[in-house]
Amino acid sequence: MVKEYRFKGYGPQGKLVQGTFMAESPKASKEYLNKLSQKFHLRISSLEKKRDWLYKVYSAGKKKPFSGRQSAYSKAEVASALTKMGYTKFSINPVLFDLPMKPGLADIMMFIKLSTTMLKDRMSFGKILEMLAEEQTNRTLKEALQQIESQLKGGAEGREVFMRFGHVFGKFPAFMLGLATRSGNMADVFEATSKFIERDMEIKKNIKKALISPMFAVFATIGAVMYYVIDIFPATAEMFLKYNMPLPPLTKGTLSVSDWLAVYWWTIALAIAIPIVIVWRWWQTPKGKIWRDSHIIKLPMVGHLIHKSSIEIYFRVFGTIYAGAGDNIETIRTAAEACRNAWMEDRIKRVTIPLMLKEGEAFVPAMDAAGIFTRTALTRLRTGQETGNILQASQQIATYYEAETTYKMNNMIEYIQSIVGLFISLAITFLTVVSAEIATISPPTM
Repeated sequence: MVKEYRFKGYGPQGKLVQGTFMAESPKASKEYLNKLSQKFHLRISSLEKKRDWLYKVYSAGKKKPFSGRQSAYSKAEVASALTKMGYTKFSINPVLFDLPMKPGLADIMMFIKLSTTMLKDRMSFGKILEMLAEEQTNRTLKEALQQIESQLKGGAEGREVFMRFGHVFGKFPAFMLGLATRSGNMADVFEATSKFIERDMEIKKNIKKALISPMFAVFATIGAVMYYVIDIFPATAEMFLKYNMPLPPLTKGTLSVSDWLAVYWWTIALAIAIPIVIVWRWWQTPKGKIWRDSHIIKLPMVGHLIHKSSIEIYFRVFGTIYAGAGDNIETIRTAAEACRNAWMEDRIKRVTIPLMLKEGEAFVPAMDAAGIFTRTALTRLRTGQETGNILQASQQIATYYEAETTYKMNNMIEYIQSIVGLFISLAITFLTVVSAEIATISPPTM
């Protein structure tokens, strides 16, 4: 979580200096301050972190005290502010357990959509930030908007300010919102950003429906079947063995499997759990992410749709910021970081960008060399380059793949859900047949 820090010190001439900056941890703040002091030859006297304080004010005219929450660098600052407001009797305590909840994409999208509407009504951006911060229920987003409004009012550069809050908005939305502050039409950039977030949410929801939800349904069914076979079924079937009754083939086989699972279930559980944990931990590393994303697009049925969705996001982001950004390399890099595929991002950064910078390769051949884009995308992009309209070509690619992936993903979700439903039906049928077969067991006649 990024926090605000304030430092005080003395310059080379002995003049008192003071400033604020943002850092992710106390260690990072000290490293930043060391670099700052070496660069400007400062002698730092103090470093304070802004934190939240809870205050309770006792007023003579009111029976009950009223309380509030205030961010400040020290308890003395809160006390000074309350004293200036005319209060003399109050208590102030630090917030000991502060677990701020990061705003969801829906909250970010709502903020951007409301800002777009107000910008189209010619309202000033500072007033918009002030109004939306006042109405915001998520404390993390509320404080971020308040700080952004304060820093912009103080003359800070918009892109730099918003990038400080990339942990709140997301890296690409923060980049776009910062870009909008120096563009000629903020409303259009905000509207394009909300479109990106909305589409990103839709893609994640579809992938969840296609992969994650069916996976949990299958695992839950397997767990229920194993519980029945290991625990419930033997309690009934072994009762017949006490009386030496002959068991039907299916019942006898199921009982044998049950006995084997009862002994080795923990071995099976470890054999499954350990590789999953190892792979999951490896996937958190940069190399693991690249390997995962390079193979996930090879999955049957859904892999090519995930790949095309990443291509769509890439060109949607590229088309959104191409006109407003002055640096095309920065545009390519930002779009790669937003495409939600570490393998594609790595190929663009290690192949495409170096080819353009070091060897002077044209945009489309450099993209082709990365080996991550489809023939359709490259052909349309090449046509756009020849006609001098890369922006329109990228927008057309994004629109085309949005329509294709949306249609095919919906069909794929229905197909996968049908397969999962068939699997669950077969599992229920198996349990029903095994349970019914026990009812056919009868003691041998003398």
